[in-house]
Formats: sequence, structure tokens, C-alpha cells
Amino acid sequence: MPKETVNLMVKGGAASAGPPLGPALAGKGINIGSVVQQINDKTKEMKGMDVPVKVIVDADAKSFDISVGLPPSSALILKESGAEKGSGAAGTKTVSVVKVQHLIKIAKIKSDALTGNTLKTKVKELLGTCKSMGIKVEGKDARDVIQAVDKGDYDNLFNKETTELTAEELAELKEMQKAVREELLKVEAAEKAAAEAAATATPAAGTAAGAPATPTVAAKPEKK
Repeated sequence: MPKETVNLMVKGGAASAGPPLGPALAGKGINIGSVVQQINDKTKEMKGMDVPVKVIVDADAKSFDISVGLPPSSALILKESGAEKGSGAAGTKTVSVVKVQHLIKIAKIKSDALTGNTLKTKVKELLGTCKSMGIKVEGKDARDVIQAVDKGDYDNLFNKETTELTAEELAELKEMQKAVREELLKVEAAEKAAAEAAATATPAAGTAAGAPATPTVAAKPEKK
């Protein structure tokens, strides 16, 4: 009998033997409890997220393999930052802020997809993504944080693989994100006002510059 693939959508770290997983795997000769445990182990860093999972069942061998679909790093960064989208002008616009702990969490989720071979190098790769998206880290430009990582400023977090924020760190992050949002609104309001002013001025300027010259009519000689 060929292998069968069962596609499921589960909550990260919270799969159970109930629907949709239990009914979908019932009668296939595999231990559903083991499936649940493996899925939760593989998705524990994605709590609260809808995660696509494939369970590849070999009914003859009564065995299974699990493949977890992972969203892009940019989507995970946006989720942690609370921003809806990245900046269209990363050099001049910042859309939100994350902490190094968030990047450690994402690096663990995306471990196999990132090119770095240590947690620190994987986080540095994500810092580059933050820079391109207009997202600050620890309230700083991502390039400055890369230098701090190289100096060992965050080694304590890397060694402990810390992914959670203390209450104090969370409060600090909320304040930074609020300040960034307020600044972004000011920048966008200024851009809108400048665009409207330019749109209003352009027709008038065009009329003045492009208006046809009034033809000069030579005076007729007076009859005697």
C-alpha cells in the first residue's frame, strides 16, 4: 500500500487527539498520541500560530513521518513586532521594534532553513532581514546590534537560548513600539501633506509655463 499524506492545520504546540487531527488519522494503524507529541515538540516555538503540518503515514509499516510547514522569516518577525507590513523605505522609515529574544525564538523555529551554523550566526542573518524591513532591534539600527552581537553583548541570551521577555522588558518594548508608531504617523502625515501641496502647485505652474503666447498683431497703416 502506498504512503498516504494527511494535511492538517494545527495550533503551534497545542495539537490534541481531538479534531482535526484525531479523526483524520483514525484507523490508519499508527499511535495518534505519538503523532500529537511529535507535532507539539516540533511546533512548540510557534504557540498561538496556525501551522500547516503533513503526516506521512505508512500503513503497512504502521509508521509515520511529520513535516512542519514554516512561514517566511519576515512573517515571523512581523508577528513578533506587531507590525502589519515591512517598511517600503527601510533607510528612512521604521515600522516597529523587536528584542533579541524574539530573533532567538525565530532562529530556533527556522533553524533548518537558515544558513548559519550556530544560533548566533542565525540571529545575525535575521538581523539583516530586520534591517531590510525597517524594524529596529532593542531600539537600535539592526547593523548596530550585529556589531553588539559580535562583541558578545548578548552571549548570555544565546547561551541560555532565551526566548521569553521579563515583565520589565515587555513594558520597555511596548514603549519603544509606541514611540516608533507615533514617529511613523508623523512621517507619513508629512509625506501626504507634501504630496498634496505638490499636486496643487503643479497644474498652476504648468499653466503658467505652457500657456500659448498671445500673438502680436501688427498695427495697420492708417489710410490717408
